[in-house]
Amino acid sequence: MDRKEVGNTLEKYAELAVKVGLNLQPGQRLFIWAQQLEVAPLVHAVTKAAYQNGSTLVSVLWNDDQLNLIRLENAPRDSFDEYPAWKTDARFNCMKRGDATLFIAGRDPDLYKGQDPELVGTTARAYSEHFRPIMEMVARNSAQWCVVCPPTPAWAAAVFPDLAREEAESKLWEAVVKTCRLDQPDPVKFWRGYFDQIMIRGEYLTAKKYTAMNFMAPGTDLTVGLPAGHLWIGGWDRTEGGVTFAANLPSEEVFTLPHREQTEGTVTATKPLVYQGSLIEDFSLTFSKGKVVDFKARKGQDILENILESDPNSRYLGEVALVPHGTPISQLGLSFLNTLYDENASNHLALGNAYRFNLTGGTDLSEVEFAAAGGNESITHEDFMFGSAEMDVDGVLPDGTVEPVMREGEWAFEVS
Repeated sequence: MDRKEVGNTLEKYAELAVKVGLNLQPGQRLFIWAQQLEVAPLVHAVTKAAYQNGSTLVSVLWNDDQLNLIRLENAPRDSFDEYPAWKTDARFNCMKRGDATLFIAGRDPDLYKGQDPELVGTTARAYSEHFRPIMEMVARNSAQWCVVCPPTPAWAAAVFPDLAREEAESKLWEAVVKTCRLDQPDPVKFWRGYFDQIMIRGEYLTAKKYTAMNFMAPGTDLTVGLPAGHLWIGGWDRTEGGVTFAANLPSEEVFTLPHREQTEGTVTATKPLVYQGSLIEDFSLTFSKGKVVDFKARKGQDILENILESDPNSRYLGEVALVPHGTPISQLGLSFLNTLYDENASNHLALGNAYRFNLTGGTDLSEVEFAAAGGNESITHEDFMFGSAEMDVDGVLPDGTVEPVMREGEWAFEVS
């Protein structure tokens, strides 16, 4: 895309984030967490769109992944359990006040290539510990929040390593435009209607009251138990105050929380996982009584182990999500090396924290009550992809009857 096309795209992208992703209310403040300096053009466009939409104040916290890399390469080896708490404190205070939060990312998947996995893991755990109060508010949908990922040069180079840097970034922008439906005449109108459709599918699955989901595909034979009162969420989320929003753009998923202790079998990932700037590839997990009891990875085994050792509950699942294989993201045939996009091309699971809004009355339960109901609480929530065109999914009804939910990666039922 040329400069003019990029400018028009940024305006559409910003409007979509403000009006659909956040559904920013007139008079509401906005807090932007920008992960790289390279996302500045979208930050500027979102800020303009937010003020035009009636926001009274837009605050931006800038991050620079290169500074994180410099620290890994040069800081004292015993200093990585420290974290600048003011960063997470700022985000926490804004969410507590009711401000909308937009996370703008586009991380280089190879950022920490060659770095000591133990130090990377220590850094990630330090961040997760400070992020935990924010995670608790996110799990309750205390206010609107949304994640978007515009292309950056390093990310584009990782996705298209055989192309020149400028061509790679242009190619990635083309993919983002297609998957975010920015090529629609009115992207805001499109996503509002599309999210309504996904929400109906979630309501259908909730009404079924399945006790478990069975997943079958090459390398995967997995049963995920579901707690009583679980809710399948798709399309629109809703804050505790009743404001609708969309946490991810794009989003194709319908998801709920598994029962913490009722996952059995083996799952094999179908896409790489990028975790805190490190790549994990060709990995599988084996579960017994809900817990990961064995794991292996061709690449990034140490990083995978760091995720699983984040805290005592990170070996349990916090999310199970269904995504049809026919989504535009999947049909592009790309590995985006970015969870926001890759998880919306594939059925996926998340290790760690469960969202309380996925359980009837979950936001009102104590930690003990939530755990007793089957929910999992952890400092981490890490999605990984395991769906494909070869996957069949069955739902188990309360009377033990099994019925098809997906066949060869596509929905096996219709809704209207």
